Amino acid sequence: MAAAIILGTFLFMEFMAWFTHKFVMHGFLWYLHKDHHQVEPGFFEKNDAFFLIFAIPSAYCYVTGLMYDDIRLFIGIGISVYGFAYFVVHEVIIHQRFKWFTRLNNHYVRAIKRAHKIHHKHLGKEQGENFGMLIVPLKYWRDPNTSK
Repeated sequence: MAAAIILGTFLFMEFMAWFTHKFVMHGFLWYLHKDHHQVEPGFFEKNDAFFLIFAIPSAYCYVTGLMYDDIRLFIGIGISVYGFAYFVVHEVIIHQRFKWFTRLNNHYVRAIKRAHKIHHKHLGKEQGENFGMLIVPLKYWRDPNTSK
């Protein structure tokens, strides 16, 4: 039961990341996300605030789930696991803000980098595409150097 809740939460978080990225980050909180598309000097970005924004519901679920011994604990774990996966894929593998896995070059990594590159070709908040993170549209799995 716990594993199903954690997995379900993890999968739901991909939708939440897509929704938040499309309608919040590229919407009314663009001022926090803008420096991620229009790179400014320095290691930290205003965009890093979203880490804290997503950590709040996870922390709430951990605390209340432990206090009341209920499923909120497993929801909090699912959110955290997704956050960790997002961090590794987005910050480490794609943007390489941390130089930990610089030589990864498998089919999934190439697809996710292609999709993210298309997302970042738009410097403004409009005309964006590919707002998800871990689920990559099929067209990016195809090698652009081969015929269709």
